[in-house]
Amino acid sequence: MRELYLEDLDCRVRWIDFAGAAPARLFLHGLGCTGASDFAHIAAHPRLSGHRSLLIDLLGFGLSDRPGGFSYAMAAQARVAAAVLDHLGLTGVDVVGHSMGGAVAVLLAHARPDLVARLVLGEPNLRAGGGLFSRAVAAEPEEGFDLAAYAADLTPRQPERAGYAARLRLADPVAFHRSATGLVELPEPTPAELLGGLRIPCTYLLGERNVGVPGADDPDLGVPVRVVPGAGHDMSIDNPEGFAEAVADALAHRG
Repeated sequence: MRELYLEDLDCRVRWIDFAGAAPARLFLHGLGCTGASDFAHIAAHPRLSGHRSLLIDLLGFGLSDRPGGFSYAMAAQARVAAAVLDHLGLTGVDVVGHSMGGAVAVLLAHARPDLVARLVLGEPNLRAGGGLFSRAVAAEPEEGFDLAAYAADLTPRQPERAGYAARLRLADPVAFHRSATGLVELPEPTPAELLGGLRIPCTYLLGERNVGVPGADDPDLGVPVRVVPGAGHDMSIDNPEGFAEAVADALAHRG
């Protein structure tokens, strides 16, 4: 685990850094998750290993710090990711973002086109309104939001979400709530609008179970879509092999 002290925020962001060849790959996790839980097994897949891979815990999640004064807006998280890449002296990085991490990835590519060469987006949050979890969380007041109770209640209601509930143990309640609110209230231009102006290759990954589901299946983005068989939204967990293959195929075409 490596870390960078962010003087302006008086906190540390942390990440796993797998050594390997260029171009480096940056993996950005979804709401409530961590870099390791979502992507360690993906970065180690035979078709993806051998490249330098950075698995960031976004601020407020995993082992990164949880600054109380941080907005946890997607653009702010993108600036933190840029600070890590600048610290490491990396440019032209391939970025893989899932869900919330997909929104952060697009904003990173828009703000710092020197840093990003290619995007692979797994059912990213690109439009205001949020997703199933973020909408419900944002509807509750931030003050007093009990993430532990939320996670404990999740598994009895949705047993298939037990793994997600476990990952929430490493999330900060304020960060989780503010991030969810940020996804619901994405400012304009939205990541969906910014995506069309990017001059880099991008692939959209869609879980097979979400084909035709509003919010997950976003057909109007003008980018290639690859369906991950047998997977829902949590595709790196639902079908790690299929997700890794889809990411590898997307990164293999550098046109």
